Order: sequence, then C-alpha cells, then structure tokens
Amino acid sequence: MMCAQMMRAQMIMAGLMAGGLVYGQNSQGEAVFAQTCATGYCHGAKGTASGAPRLAGRGFDVAYISGVVTRGIPGTSMPAFSVRMPPPALAAVIGYVASLNGISVPNPTGGQPATTAALSAEASRGAQLFKEAARSFGRCSTCHELGGFGIPVAAPIVHAPDSVAALKSLATPAVKTATAGAEAMPALVLSDGKRSTVFYDLTSVPPVDRNAEPGSVKFADGSAWRHLSVIGAYNDSELAAILAYLRETIKP
Repeated sequence: MMCAQMMRAQMIMAGLMAGGLVYGQNSQGEAVFAQTCATGYCHGAKGTASGAPRLAGRGFDVAYISGVVTRGIPGTSMPAFSVRMPPPALAAVIGYVASLNGISVPNPTGGQPATTAALSAEASRGAQLFKEAARSFGRCSTCHELGGFGIPVAAPIVHAPDSVAALKSLATPAVKTATAGAEAMPALVLSDGKRSTVFYDLTSVPPVDRNAEPGSVKFADGSAWRHLSVIGAYNDSELAAILAYLRETIKP
C-alpha cells in the first residue's frame, strides 16, 4: 500500500517523535479535513463514513494514518496529499484524523515556530548548506526537515549537538537492524503491526521507503550504521555553520 517515492512533505511519525507540541483535535486540522476530505463522495463529516470508509474510532496508529495521507492508496480514489498540501496543513489533518482515533499527536516540526527570526551570518550560511542542492543527496535535508524544508525521514531535530565532534559521533538509537530472509540492513521503523510493516532502509542514500508483509521482517535493536557515514559531503567549518543554524532555529 505504501509507495517507495520519497515525498517532500512526508510526515513520518511512528516511533520517531522526540517530543513537541500536541495537535490533538485542532481546529486547523478539522477545517482542512472538512474542506478537503469530508466532501460527501469521500469521507463524511468528523470522520464518519460516506463514499469512503469511516475514519473515526478505527484504531489506526499514527504511522498508518501518516502513510496513507501522505502517500495515498494506489488503485483507489485516495490520493497522495503530500503533493497537494503544504506541510502545516498536512500535519494538521494527520493530527486531526489521529485525534478521531484517540491519539494526541506530537508536532512533527518539533515545536518550531511558523515564523523565522533573522539569522546571524554564520547561521545563514548554515541554512544554505543544510539544503544546498549542489550536494545532491549528501545534504542534510535529504533526511531532515527544518523550517519547512527537507524530508523528515529522521525524527524532528529538537537539540543541536554541542560541537562538530558531537555531531560526528551522534548516537542513533532509533536505527535498528532489519532482517528479511537472508538480507540484513539498517532501518528506521515506521510501522510494524498487523496492517503493515514499513521502514526506511538506510543502506544507501537517499534512504529507501520499503514495505513488507506483516511479520516478514525481524527488527533487532542496534546497528553498525553511523550518522558520520552520511555527512561526509561537509567539512568541519561547514558543519559548524550548520550547527549555528540549528541553534538559532530550533526552539524549545
């Protein structure tokens, strides 16, 4: 059900949230849902059934909701809204549908404000480096979203490492070892339940969004994968500028 294409605005949440504000049943998400989803021939008001199935009280988890909303369901009338909605609206509607299933959803932007204060010269340089297209998939925004730019493969950045050395040795406890048959790979698990097994395979850059039959992939804590392996496109001076950008942008 999940496609492998990496969308700009994917709001990957399951098991990757590191805190933040709570959307809950927010008015923005309800308004977006009413305008876009509750159209009669699709879903009904407040997640009731209509032309499409009921969404309220179905026991869906956040990963499942996020995946379906962002990627759609191939072969059905459910489109991929990651290419139709800006990230704030996408996050709000995911939070609203989650609230219909009794879930309070952390803010996928990590509590960062919608507006950005003026940056210092060093932080401005870091902002450009963070998303610099010339670095192709070696740039930070390949796996991180900040300030509305990038792909949130990893958890929201809520704390900037203290130094370049700390950034290079960053612990990655969320990365597990996935084993499918004779194949083993480093993985970020998005969903591993009765409905789906979805994870990012970190073997290559960019990470590959993979899906498998429930129970067909085994996940074990720990991996030989290291953050250092994917930041080699930057020298220490550039990494220091990126850290300056993170410190000035990320707000508690």
